[in-house]
Amino acid sequence: MAWIKKQVTRFGAFCRTGKGRIFLACIVAFLLVFYFSLPRPLFTAPTSFVVEDQHGELLGAAIAADGQWRFPIADSIPDKFIKCIVAFEDKRFWYHPGVDPAAMARAVMQNLAGDRIVSGGSTLSMQVIRMSRNKPRTIGQKLIEAFLAIRLEAGYSKMAILKLYSANAPFGSNVVGLDAAAWRYFGRPPAQLSWAETATLAVLPNAPSLVHPGRNRTLLLAKRNSLLDRLAANQTISTATADLAKLEPLPEKPHPLPRLAPHLLERFKAEYRDAVPNTRIRTSLNAGLQQQVTRIIDRHHRHLSANGIHNAAALVLEVETGRAMAYVGNVHHPQHPEAESQVDMITALRSPGSTLKPLLYAAMLTDGLILPHTLIPDVPTQIGGYTPQNYDLGYDGAIPASRALSRSLNIPAVKMLQQYKYQRFYPFLKKVGIRSLDRPADFYGLSMILGGCETTMWQLAGTYASMARTLNHYARYNANYDAGDYHAPTYMDHVPDRKATIERSAVIDHASLYFTFQAMNEVMRPGEEGLWEQFASSKKIAWKTGTSFGFRDGWAVGLTPGYVVCVWVGNADGEGRPGLTGIETAAPILFDIFDLLPSTGWFNPPVDRMVQTPVCRQSGHLAGVDCPDPDTVYLPVMGLKSTVCPYHQSIHTNAGGNLRVTADCTPATGMVRRQWFVLPPAMAYYYKMRHSNYRELPPFAPGCIPEEQNQVMEMIYPKNNAKIYIPLEIDGQRGQVIFNVAHRRQDSRIYWHLDETFVGETENFHQLALTIPAGVHTITLVDANGARISQRFEILAK
Repeated sequence: MAWIKKQVTRFGAFCRTGKGRIFLACIVAFLLVFYFSLPRPLFTAPTSFVVEDQHGELLGAAIAADGQWRFPIADSIPDKFIKCIVAFEDKRFWYHPGVDPAAMARAVMQNLAGDRIVSGGSTLSMQVIRMSRNKPRTIGQKLIEAFLAIRLEAGYSKMAILKLYSANAPFGSNVVGLDAAAWRYFGRPPAQLSWAETATLAVLPNAPSLVHPGRNRTLLLAKRNSLLDRLAANQTISTATADLAKLEPLPEKPHPLPRLAPHLLERFKAEYRDAVPNTRIRTSLNAGLQQQVTRIIDRHHRHLSANGIHNAAALVLEVETGRAMAYVGNVHHPQHPEAESQVDMITALRSPGSTLKPLLYAAMLTDGLILPHTLIPDVPTQIGGYTPQNYDLGYDGAIPASRALSRSLNIPAVKMLQQYKYQRFYPFLKKVGIRSLDRPADFYGLSMILGGCETTMWQLAGTYASMARTLNHYARYNANYDAGDYHAPTYMDHVPDRKATIERSAVIDHASLYFTFQAMNEVMRPGEEGLWEQFASSKKIAWKTGTSFGFRDGWAVGLTPGYVVCVWVGNADGEGRPGLTGIETAAPILFDIFDLLPSTGWFNPPVDRMVQTPVCRQSGHLAGVDCPDPDTVYLPVMGLKSTVCPYHQSIHTNAGGNLRVTADCTPATGMVRRQWFVLPPAMAYYYKMRHSNYRELPPFAPGCIPEEQNQVMEMIYPKNNAKIYIPLEIDGQRGQVIFNVAHRRQDSRIYWHLDETFVGETENFHQLALTIPAGVHTITLVDANGARISQRFEILAK
């Protein structure tokens, strides 16, 4: 102890001398050089973009910017490769500090004996340094490599050094790194390789320019078998295993890498800097499901392409997390560039057709503006020059809102949006996830509900997943709402924990969501699926189709408590095709995909958000005093704010019920009070064509003074203040305007006046064709009882 103290005292005294200070400065300088000598990062070469599924299975990869197949550094290395590469390259790897003096001495002796460079004596650490520096192989560079290898060992663990080596070692041709080599030469990940395959890869970096699977196969085979013998000798594997491994053939030509999700790969290339720190991503996709969905798309595409429909896409989301389980951005036919199959239709802006109608239905239920089966007008409609049409060009007169949704009728949807106001629907859509609306609300107007805007599959599927998620969480949050349930989908495997933000109200309440999904479940399914209810094993699916104007886009979106599936069919260039409708093209694909998914049951009804209330059976409104035989049903709580039935009224008739009477012509004892279902004339005109049980109001008895409380006439076309353009006919002459009027009495006679000039009369069937010059005009109609209506309209010159 005394000796140590004496030596420390002597060294301290030496350090206070001039030579001592120089010595200390040299030591500090050496340590600084040693510390900063290793660049960070060690490797800066570009890497391939790699996309994996949720289990780490390769979905696709893109070659690096420098033309090399070089995967990013892996999280782990297979144990087989570690044993092979250590046995072949650096058997004392686990014990030396970066430089192996015994290996260096052996290399010097071999090189002197052979009068040429036979062995380099480099450790794996030195090879990592050499690969990172890429300098000429000289004695001077070897000394630098040895110095830096020691520095590498000081700053990195042995496993980290092996990872650097396996990610950057050359494996022949343009293949760099173990991962890329395993896929290129064997078509499998490194962890699934046999001992023979792993040994083959372990010997390749030793001389990749001389030995690789494309040439010098005899030498490669000899090196591989020699390594297998060495593994048997050190008892890493048995002799029998080595002998069997030697029987395995060498790989032939390189394998193409998987192309299971090419469009997601391209999307990742564009977004990776915002998603992950490197060019490898583990996604939420399921490789098996991805392949099955791709096969479904390809199978249907063969049929669709016969009609000039070249593109289709499908997206499957998990409701609970919003993670993408399958992502087929398009059919993948790069050999046919004219088909534009490289376009990712999942992120492309397209008209959504009718797929937004359930959102309006849910919004109106939430605000108490309608009940699930409230009658909505379905008559010819013209609003400020906008004339919506139903797909079948027919009219129901009036139809329950739920049935209008399941049949995807356009006019009732426009009528509902007119009531809800498109100025309110616009911010509502943004709140639930349709964030692609970049123009003012007035730009879209009422056409918004029929696809007069643009959105993406990604946003649309995410919106429906958010709605389903909210209803699933009804019990979790005690009938309250988590505002975070409405969020965009993700293709990342790791979903960050979201802190619940509990609120008393939400954009759409639970009961409105439930009734919306119930209405969507009633949609008639295509083909053989139309009989789905007859099979106990069939899944309940809430779904909706959509077709854009001009037959350019066919949509189908469906959901269960577990999954959302969204399908788009069309042409990437926007070309429309006859028959390109959602029900004909996208719906069959939707149900084929749902057949792949496990059943997740159906949504539990949120009874705490419902009330039992009497509802008029015929109108779907809250029952009023004049509604006969109301039906007590469950409704959303907010439905109590909706209007009482406006279509039932009390009238007095004679005892036979075929004539109306008043106190002026009939004693009270001869009057019978009855409840009568009365629709406005235009609604009644079309309603009775579809409902034979609809009864018109009976006429007044002779001698009774009618005190008409109801409108008896209604102009169906044109509406008041309409602007009309009349195109030229084939003969070059301007066509006629067809006026159409509904009257409550079938035997009524109407007298027509245009600008105070009598132009004709009609009886029973009230249509009149007139030739009218450009300008503002007034049409006046008077019936035989003196009832009168008058409306203005304008004929446009061009």
